[in-house]
Amino acid sequence: MDQPPNTIIIGAGAAGLATAIFAARPNPHANVTILDGAKKIGAKILVSGGGRCNVTNASVTPNDFYGGNRNIIRNILRRFDHIAARNFFTDLGVPLHEEPHGKLFPDSNKAQSVLDALINEANRLNVTISPNHRVTNITKSDTGFTLSVNVNDEPQTIHADRIVLATGGKSLPKTGSDGVGFQLAQSLGHSLIETSPALDPLILAGDFHAQLTGITHDITINIRTAGQKPSRITGPVVWTHFGLSGPAAMNASRFHHRARIENKHQHMSANFCIDQSFEQVDATIQSAAANRPKARVTTIIHQWLPQRIADAICKHANIPTDMESGRLTRDARRNLAHALTDFPLNVTDTRGYKYAEVTAGGIPLSEVDPKTMQSRKFEGLFLVGEILDADARIGGFNFQWAWSTAYIAGAALARELSL
Repeated sequence: MDQPPNTIIIGAGAAGLATAIFAARPNPHANVTILDGAKKIGAKILVSGGGRCNVTNASVTPNDFYGGNRNIIRNILRRFDHIAARNFFTDLGVPLHEEPHGKLFPDSNKAQSVLDALINEANRLNVTISPNHRVTNITKSDTGFTLSVNVNDEPQTIHADRIVLATGGKSLPKTGSDGVGFQLAQSLGHSLIETSPALDPLILAGDFHAQLTGITHDITINIRTAGQKPSRITGPVVWTHFGLSGPAAMNASRFHHRARIENKHQHMSANFCIDQSFEQVDATIQSAAANRPKARVTTIIHQWLPQRIADAICKHANIPTDMESGRLTRDARRNLAHALTDFPLNVTDTRGYKYAEVTAGGIPLSEVDPKTMQSRKFEGLFLVGEILDADARIGGFNFQWAWSTAYIAGAALARELSL
């Protein structure tokens, strides 16, 4: 870095690398530099999707997202949608294939191929990538920005005409996400929507879950938060020694934290029979008991659940596991139907940022121009990716947010750098 770079991107994750590529493609001599505090970049890409990287989804809408204004999210997604993202990676030599629930993974089934493709393209475009460069402070002057940077524990000062905050949030801190971007943005006058973990496992009270460790099946999680419309999340869960993991439980975790932040009462419950109501389940059990009075109750409800779950639900409802269905009283049957369709999930906490895949909250979307991702506070400051107040459910949507915001910022920078 012998000469002052025109643009410095802080953070060499998905959003940072993509922003650099989109900024440099129209002008490979634009002198774009990426600074990252980690010794090895792209750690979050490498661990995502079980090491396979769920790049995007076959269908992405604003309804897949939470946080900021849905109209702003819609406009950002439209500029660079999931089709554009798929074509982008195909052009980089990383074709994608679709798996259940619309998830798109690289054909190689290796996250490394995604990271390598991004790095190789950035190198081709003469983007400078500087790991082990941790930005600790930013000040604005008439001539641009001055960055205080620790380089191998040695302080340096670097000037930039434009900067991009692509620092991520606080999720998976082992990958280098420590929230420094929020501090840098606030030091430049931005406000912050209080952050919390999202997409992390639920910790449950009691010992119901302990006997079920390792069992996977689909459920619907019903979420009732005071003053809000009820939410329903359907999908696979995995019972663990601490509670519930799996996509449905992880998608529900942000609701727990946001209710806690807003000091609102919340109740979560599980419907083990997915889309069936209490009345439907009660009628099914009643009919089955009439037709097969000698069948065990657990055998009847096994149609909806793995056998061990069926046994545990019966115990919860105070029904002996060897009871014949014909001996069920009306009250016992209705208690069982309630347990199957509205089983209380006493969530005490989640496993936190250490296990969270994304951060909820962040810099308000109202403080950036969605046409350029430039800060409304300072000209020349851009914000992309997870640092913004937008998070999504599991399925490749959060990566799509990185690509979409990166494209908009990169295109805006490319226009400025070509002047």
